[in-house]
Amino acid sequence: MSKRDYYEVLGVSRNATQDEIKKAYRKIALQYHPDRNPGNKEAEEKFKEAAEAYEVLSDPEKRAQYDRFGHAGMRGGFSGGGMRMEDIFSQFSDIFGDDIFGSFFGGSTRTRSSSHRQTGTRGSNLRIKVRLTYEEMANGVQKKIKVKKYVPCDVCGGSGAKDKGSFQTCSTCGGSGQVRRVTQTFLGQMQTVMTCPTCNGEGTVITSRCSNCKGTGRVYGEETIYVDIPAGVQEGMQLSMSGKGNAGEHGGLAGDLLIVVEEEPHPYLHREGLNVAYDLYISFPEAVFGTTVEVPTIDGKAKIKIPPGTQSGKIFRLKGKGFPSLNSYERGDELIHVNIWVPQHLSPEEKEMLEKMQHSPNFQPQPDKSEKSFFERIKDIFG
Repeated sequence: MSKRDYYEVLGVSRNATQDEIKKAYRKIALQYHPDRNPGNKEAEEKFKEAAEAYEVLSDPEKRAQYDRFGHAGMRGGFSGGGMRMEDIFSQFSDIFGDDIFGSFFGGSTRTRSSSHRQTGTRGSNLRIKVRLTYEEMANGVQKKIKVKKYVPCDVCGGSGAKDKGSFQTCSTCGGSGQVRRVTQTFLGQMQTVMTCPTCNGEGTVITSRCSNCKGTGRVYGEETIYVDIPAGVQEGMQLSMSGKGNAGEHGGLAGDLLIVVEEEPHPYLHREGLNVAYDLYISFPEAVFGTTVEVPTIDGKAKIKIPPGTQSGKIFRLKGKGFPSLNSYERGDELIHVNIWVPQHLSPEEKEMLEKMQHSPNFQPQPDKSEKSFFERIKDIFG
C-alpha cells in the first residue's frame, strides 16, 4: 500500500512554514492521541502517520530530500510507520508541553515515561558515500555496509549507569526533568519553565557510572547495516536511515544515517538523464553493405542490425534499455551513436583504390549535403 503525501497527512501546503507544520501536527496528534482514543487502532495509525510526516517535514534537510525525491528518497531503513509510541512521545512531546498533556490526558503520558529513565542527548547524524554501478542504479540493490560510529554500550545497555540501583531521582526537579522559575517584572510575576540544569532534563542522576563507557552510555565501535537502494537513483541523491547514526548519550535517540549515492563510471556507456548512450564504431564496408553488431547495455549485451548505407552520425534507439524514473513508471532508452571509422594508415594500393573510387557518382555526397564526402576527408588526411 502506497503512503500518503506527507503534506496531505498534515493538511498543509508544500510552501508551509515550520511554524504552520508544527501547529498542524500538534492539532492532529491531539485529535488522534491514544489516550483520547483508547483501543482505536485506526486512530493509533493516524497518530503514527502524523508523527512520521512531522519527523520529515520538521527537519529542513529531510524535507528538502522529500521534496526532491518523494517517499523513495526516504527509503533504505527509514523508520516510517514503524515508529514506536515511546519514541514519538519522547521525541515530539516538547511541542505539546506538560500542561496540555496533563489537562487533556490526565498526566498519563508523564506516567508512561516515569517508569523508566528519560532519554538523554540525541546522537549526531552520519553521512557516508555508496558507490553504485549502472546495473545497481537501474535495478536497485541491497548493500551491506560496515559503519564506524558510536554504538550503545553493551555493558550498561546505553544507560551509562553501573547497575539499575545507580539511578536516583533528581532532587532539583523531583524527576520531572524541568524546573519552574518565578521572576518579578514590572508587569508582575512571570513563571518560566526550563530544563533542569542538574539532570539535563533526564529526571534522574547516576550515582555510580558504568566503567566501560565512563557514564556516557555509548562507545565507539562498528555496526553492519543493510541499505536498500531503490531502482532509479542518481548521482548525488541522498537516502536517509532514521536511527542509524551515532548513538545518543545516556540512552538518547540515535541520529540518522545519510547515504550519498556515487555513480561508478561504466567502461562503455555514459548517462544522459534517464537515457544511456553508446558510441558505436563501424568500418566503411560495414556502413556500405550493412552488418549485425553486438552492443553493451546496462543489463548485458544486445544485437542490433545496421542497414546498408548507414551514415555516420545515425542514432539507433533501444527502447527501455535506459534507467527507470524514481517517481514514475517512465524508463529511458539506450541511444547508439554510429561513427564510421576512418583508417589512419593505408598501403599505396589501398590509397590508389580509394582515390579511384572517389570519382564514382555513387561515392559523391548528396546535393543537399554541405559537408565534405568521406573520401574528400581521406584525401585531406593523406594529401
